[in-house]
Amino acid sequence: MPEEDLVELKFRLYDGTDIGPICYSAAATVAMLKERIIADWPKDKKVIPKTANDVKLISAGKILENNKTVSQCRVPFGELPGGVITMHVVVQPSLAKTKTEKKVDDSPRKSVCSCTIL
Repeated sequence: MPEEDLVELKFRLYDGTDIGPICYSAAATVAMLKERIIADWPKDKKVIPKTANDVKLISAGKILENNKTVSQCRVPFGELPGGVITMHVVVQPSLAKTKTEKKVDDSPRKSVCSCTIL
């Protein structure tokens, strides 16, 4: 692989720790980055993603889409040769889990307010 096609990325977790820096091909997809993050995730963390869908990558204030490549996600300005790009990692539980939790919390509620309009 030519050296100019490689991008050095570092992933900042929610508690300030980092994964990387690791060199990736500019053609690597965001989904591939997420899989690598899950594989390299520190085992001592309380929050651990189970699938790539549980992980959101943020770069330059934008949530990255799985089908985009690293070269499409790079910010064109401010890049220095040999510089490391930091992406933030957010762990978000899957929707099926949150829907289940909501059903458990939902209980019939009685209205205790009785308003009178004069």
